[in-house]
Amino acid sequence: MTFRPTDTLHTIRDFLFSKTNREFLIFLLFLLLSGIFWLMMTFNETYEKEIVLPVRYDNVPQSAVLTSGESDSIHVNISDKGFSLFAFIYSRDSHTIDIDFTKYALPDGIGSVPAIDLQHMIEQLLPTSAKITSLKTEKLVFYYNNGEKKKVPVRWRGHLKTDPHYFIAKTLIEPDSVTIFASREKLDSIHYVYTRELNYSDIHDTLIVTSELQRMQGVKIVPNRVKINIQTDVLTEETIDSIPVVGINMPKGKVLRTFPSRVSVKIVTGMKNYKAIMPSDILVVADYEQFKDETSDKCTLQVKKVPEGVSRATLNVKQVDYLIEEQ
Repeated sequence: MTFRPTDTLHTIRDFLFSKTNREFLIFLLFLLLSGIFWLMMTFNETYEKEIVLPVRYDNVPQSAVLTSGESDSIHVNISDKGFSLFAFIYSRDSHTIDIDFTKYALPDGIGSVPAIDLQHMIEQLLPTSAKITSLKTEKLVFYYNNGEKKKVPVRWRGHLKTDPHYFIAKTLIEPDSVTIFASREKLDSIHYVYTRELNYSDIHDTLIVTSELQRMQGVKIVPNRVKINIQTDVLTEETIDSIPVVGINMPKGKVLRTFPSRVSVKIVTGMKNYKAIMPSDILVVADYEQFKDETSDKCTLQVKKVPEGVSRATLNVKQVDYLIEEQ
């Protein structure tokens, strides 16, 4: 059988221009026309819309650092015909309010742009047919300094809850400190910055999150976000043996001997952490100041130091016999 394009064209023509299909095509045409008419009527009505206009500061001296305001924006309600409003909102042109820094900056590190000036700037950006119905800003305030800065540590804020069989072994913040720019008074009062609120539950594996730092008025933070690495470990209860007992606060020329001289300590920690712990990492002491006036021949022991990551440490014996020797 030979394929001929003319046969296909005849088939398509007969299908499209049959009586039933011709009526259906006419219906589609009128449906399209009515849709276009409805769309034109709809977009010809007046609408009100809230828009957000970003702010940009021009003519900023090289010696000045904006400590807030670089991310400022103005919320304004405008009304206009649908077509014009749609074209303005979705156009690719930059609708940015340009503010002359030198005109509005004051010597005390604060600048203020009155609402009447903001309204005039916004009107220059809008189509001629658009009207401002409300401006949600009484005035725009921005802050700057002349380069004063200092470095402060970062602290995370929030609540972390692990799976019952796990615990948080370590929390790393990268970077662990940031540079802040602000007035001298603010710099002196800020000792650290916080992350945004971080709340997580049922943690059983390493959790890595990126968080913005909490904003403060008149303060610029560089960088303004950090990466937080929350490392977990499986809880285990283990015993560390052969830990020497050390006498502290002993008088000059005297030495403490205990019997036994070494003890065991039961600890709760992570499995990874336990494998790295040595007896020398734990300090068990007998404080002479606590038993020098006692009549008992036993002294009380206490765990003075444990490695990082150990949540509980318990001695296998709390009191031991002792002898004080002259050196």
